[in-house]
Amino acid sequence: MTNSDFDAYRPPEQPRRKRRRDRLSGAAGDMLRRRRRGGDDGGREMSMVDDVEFTSYYGRPIVKAAPWGDEISAYLFLGGVAGGSGLLAFGAQMFDLDDLRRNARFAALGAVGAGTVCLIADLGRPERFLNMMRTVKPTSPMSWGTWILSAYGTVTGIAAVSEADDVLGEVLPLGPLRPMLRTAADTSGVAMGFLGAPLAAYTAALLSMTSTPTWAGARRGLPYLFVSSATAAASGLAMITTGSEQTKPARLLAITGAAGELIAMDLMKKDMHPLEREPLEIEEPGRKLKLAHALTIAGGVGTLLFGKRSRILAAASGAALMAGSALTRFGVVEAGHLSTTDPKYVVGPQRDRLEERRAAGIVDDSITTAG
Repeated sequence: MTNSDFDAYRPPEQPRRKRRRDRLSGAAGDMLRRRRRGGDDGGREMSMVDDVEFTSYYGRPIVKAAPWGDEISAYLFLGGVAGGSGLLAFGAQMFDLDDLRRNARFAALGAVGAGTVCLIADLGRPERFLNMMRTVKPTSPMSWGTWILSAYGTVTGIAAVSEADDVLGEVLPLGPLRPMLRTAADTSGVAMGFLGAPLAAYTAALLSMTSTPTWAGARRGLPYLFVSSATAAASGLAMITTGSEQTKPARLLAITGAAGELIAMDLMKKDMHPLEREPLEIEEPGRKLKLAHALTIAGGVGTLLFGKRSRILAAASGAALMAGSALTRFGVVEAGHLSTTDPKYVVGPQRDRLEERRAAGIVDDSITTAG
């Protein structure tokens, strides 16, 4: 017998038990066989094998974990901040809140730029990002996200350059292009408002359309969680960078986003199978999400009570909202990775859903009739 490096994964074999053959015949043998089938009348049959606990092949994971690390978690957070800041900038543009509009546009540009760097760092080579722009696949959240991110970055850059030109006293060498830039900046501000929500939400679809058990189980509630979290984080950043005299829209949005994040998380968990929900509540992901929950509550309450009265407390509340949003993204991503490590997270929900379909009388498809 030859050995290889792969034999290290092979568990030790258990000694085989000799099969005991029933040598009874006649009436005694017939009675014993009827009992094994489940009754003396022979009308019921028992399972040919014992009900055993499911284990995967050599104890290896059934579902391969997504190759996404902290860079993607940071991208999810920064993309949410960028999208929420675009929405705030659009609102400030509509109500002539110049300071809030300018700071929100700068925040959106900084967040989308840093998020793009994180995304490219995860891809490994910058040209891979460009390769994703060669085609448009309507069924792929990643393809949609690439184009949304690129379009949002373009319009945000135009709006931010216009703001920078104003701040610097029109020292940029724009010449006759300056009036065109002003017009383009207003149009870009409107586009930022419309593209902000898709930028914050598409990452939820990107996660939930994978085979990762926890992400797939959260597919109904995850978009609401990410959008609410992004709104709270962007509003918190606006409260840090802008004086309280112009942050009333940001404060209202921060309170709404914080409440929406808490409600969305609760409803999302209730909608999930217990085994799909478990990774969100245990080990490191559970600790991060509990801390995110506490920070979101603290930031929302602080904004409600002190957002207008004190610039320092408003900034502290905004920082708490941003930290809570970041921990939410990191916790959800890590919970998904954790759910691929144990076969029970994959098999348990599938078995229960199969039984539910059969109990509901759905027995005419390949799912319920297999086996």
